[in-house]
Amino acid sequence: MNHLDALPPWAAVLVGLLVMLGAGFAFVGSLGLLRLRDFYKRVHAPTLGTTLGAFFMLAGSITCFSVAEGRAIFYEVLIGVFLTLTTPITLMLLVRAALYRNRVEEQQAPAAETRQKPMP
Repeated sequence: MNHLDALPPWAAVLVGLLVMLGAGFAFVGSLGLLRLRDFYKRVHAPTLGTTLGAFFMLAGSITCFSVAEGRAIFYEVLIGVFLTLTTPITLMLLVRAALYRNRVEEQQAPAAETRQKPMP
């Protein structure tokens, strides 16, 4: 017998809704990654969409196993905390690296243009 067979119907519906909602947000974040054209716009869609999607999936998982086993699941809470802390930090580091790269390329572009101009 599976421990999920003992899950009450109200909990099964709630878990199903939370997991589907999380999958929907993750899907929208993935579509944003594909559809947006600029890097700075593109980096926000997966960050926001998949973070919220992972939150709802973790909420569904916490609800499922808390009701089925009768105790709180703390390692899933830790996963949520680490996702919440690391995702914005990764976003900021990626954007700062892209800004630095763009700044360096803009500074090198005028120097390269002056070297390539023929002398009259």
